[in-house]
Amino acid sequence: MKVAAIVLAAGRSSRMAPRNKLLELVEGKPIVARVAEAALGSGARPVIVVTGFEASRVAAALGDLKVTIVHNPAHAEGLSTSLQTGLQALPADSDGALILLGDMPEIESSNLEALMAAFAADQRQAICVPVRHGRRGNPVLWGAAYFAEMMSLSGDMGAKQLMARHQERVTEVAVASDGIFADVDTLSDLARLKARTGSDR
Repeated sequence: MKVAAIVLAAGRSSRMAPRNKLLELVEGKPIVARVAEAALGSGARPVIVVTGFEASRVAAALGDLKVTIVHNPAHAEGLSTSLQTGLQALPADSDGALILLGDMPEIESSNLEALMAAFAADQRQAICVPVRHGRRGNPVLWGAAYFAEMMSLSGDMGAKQLMARHQERVTEVAVASDGIFADVDTLSDLARLKARTGSDR
C-alpha cells in the first residue's frame, strides 16, 4: 500500500494579517513544520507541501525536513488549486493520499496511522475520516479512485462536497485526539493553542 501526504500550506492567513499563521511558533516550532512532522511520522511517503503565499518563508520554516515542496502560483484562486497542485505531484502508483491542512498543529502521527490502517482494508476506493465524540474532523485519507474528481473542483471548494457524493464509501475512524478539530485562523485561536501546549513562543 502506497499512501502519500499532501500538506496544504499556500493560504494568505487573511484573518491574522500581517502575520502568517503557518510561521507562528508553538513549542519552538513553526506550525507548518509541526504538521509536516506529523505526516512524516506516520510513514506516509512522499510528504508533499504545497506553498503559495510567502512561499520562500514557508519553505524555510520546514528546514531540513524530508518533504517535497511544490509551489502553487494560482493559490489566490482558492483552496482547490492547492489541492490539485499537490495531487499532480503524487507518484503515479499512489493508492491514496492524506490531505492535511497546514494550520492544524495538534494533528498527531497516531491519528494518521489509524486512518492508514483502516484504508488498508479497502484500498483506492475508501475515504477514511477521523471521528471523535461523533464529530468528523481532519485530515481525510482519499483513495486514488477519487483523484480525477478532485481535479475538477474549483475555487475554495474543498472535497466536502465530493465526500457527500460518495457517502457510502466513507469509513469513520475513531481517534482519541481533539487535534483533528483544532485549526489556527485567528490570534485568539493561536492564544488558546499556546495555552493548551504551555508554549509562550
